[in-house]
Amino acid sequence: MEETIAGAQDTQTAGHIPQQRGESLLETAVRYAEERHWDVFPGTWLEAVDGRQRCSCGDASCPAPGAHPARPDWATQATGSATVARRMWQKQPTAAILLPTGRTFDALSVPESAGFLALARMERMQLTLGPVTLTPDRRMQFFVLPGATAKVPELVRKLGWSPASLDLMTLGEGAYVAAPPTRFGSRGAAQWARRPTPANRWLPDAEELISPLAYACGRDR
Repeated sequence: MEETIAGAQDTQTAGHIPQQRGESLLETAVRYAEERHWDVFPGTWLEAVDGRQRCSCGDASCPAPGAHPARPDWATQATGSATVARRMWQKQPTAAILLPTGRTFDALSVPESAGFLALARMERMQLTLGPVTLTPDRRMQFFVLPGATAKVPELVRKLGWSPASLDLMTLGEGAYVAAPPTRFGSRGAAQWARRPTPANRWLPDAEELISPLAYACGRDR
């Protein structure tokens, strides 16, 4: 099984999405489009104001500084072209890297504590996982095949849970995730709990992961 970020050593090899250490946001965004065929779009960025980092949106109390869409029509701006992605980040090299969900993948979002509990259980079950992000606001997003939004509530009910009782959200059409190494102001950067590799290019269906995720969220309440 692949290692998680907890105590993991970097096992990346040539041809894998890199860990982004020392790599620019522009280069990383281009790699996501080129190697993974993900749509990407630039978000806001951080600016120095009176010695402090502020979000380019201008809101001093921005809940996700430097890590949210910069314009309302962001969905039409998203591109899977590495050439177009390079052009967009050349205009604003420090812009967040945002990935729209509901296209090449959906994401199941759970609290960090439940996410790590679920990961441990998935390893014991020898489940095949897609990439998983870990954000500074202590959420984990498990990448799954598109269409999860429509099926997850019923899957949760079949397991004996009320969907409203679990902190398990589905990100589909009209939503997005912040991709590593996008920074959330002074709170830190998004990371990979499970990095994109050739081995996890083919994503699991939500149905394959929902049982351990729902169980972990139920324990985490």
